[in-house]
Amino acid sequence: MQFDDDADLDTSEVKDARGSRVPGGRATVGGGIIGLIALVLGVLFGVGPDQLGLSSGGDAPVASSSSAAQVSQSCRKGTDANTREDCRIVAVVNSVQDFWRSEYARRGGTYGNAATVLFTDRVDTACGRATSAVGPFYCPGDRRVYLDLGFFDELRTTFGSSGGPFAQAYVVAHEYGHHIQNLMGTLSRAQDGRTGANSNAVRVELQADCYAGVWARHATTTPDERTGRPVLTRLTDEDIRDGLDAAAAVGDDRIQERFQGRVTPEKWTHGSAAQRQQWFYEGYRTGDMARCNTFR
Repeated sequence: MQFDDDADLDTSEVKDARGSRVPGGRATVGGGIIGLIALVLGVLFGVGPDQLGLSSGGDAPVASSSSAAQVSQSCRKGTDANTREDCRIVAVVNSVQDFWRSEYARRGGTYGNAATVLFTDRVDTACGRATSAVGPFYCPGDRRVYLDLGFFDELRTTFGSSGGPFAQAYVVAHEYGHHIQNLMGTLSRAQDGRTGANSNAVRVELQADCYAGVWARHATTTPDERTGRPVLTRLTDEDIRDGLDAAAAVGDDRIQERFQGRVTPEKWTHGSAAQRQQWFYEGYRTGDMARCNTFR
């Protein structure tokens, strides 16, 4: 996975709230076993923390001047994305949104941007207060993706993913898949409270996987508006395998087997490892978001 060294990164698409102090109260979900359970329930869930039983309300995170400036000062060029993890996320966000802007324009529509917020430990959102224990998520209330970079270590050490830069890109692209669903009005289908292999919750997650694959197919050919060149210049077969491995690692059956020793399909919210790989690859193989109809 390689970015254009001369690309101009747009740091306005990533809000750096690492080191923020969340005013007042505490998050409902903390560390230890409770946090682990929340992580199992919430990883790549795609909706705000209010849906995970977290507290609602609260002020927006207040970042210290030193933390808030990290991304804007350090992530200027594609060469930074090739050497720093946080800058890599900036570049992926830029690439993902470049693609969806162009795709919406091609279809005669207008894409609405969504910022990514980098945080540590806990954060307040329009969907409620969350800790990093819930994993990456998208909040439809403020149209933002929330990410604690420490999750990528958890993806390897706790969930058994092979890791790698594209595994991280897959996670980000999946969350932006939920943003596309929000813009299209399909994200709300997951909010009916039902679980199971054929539930809307699972279908929403699989569709987000498929949208991530669609982006991956076009990532190296979608020009950035400022330079006319793609931000992401190279994806290898090994990168795609890392993405598929990450998708499988967060399949419901893998998570249930790992943490409870048995598989209970009636409680699925994300789909099996095989399903998640299947739909990511369907998006990547076809490059066509119309092929991502997991509700049929």
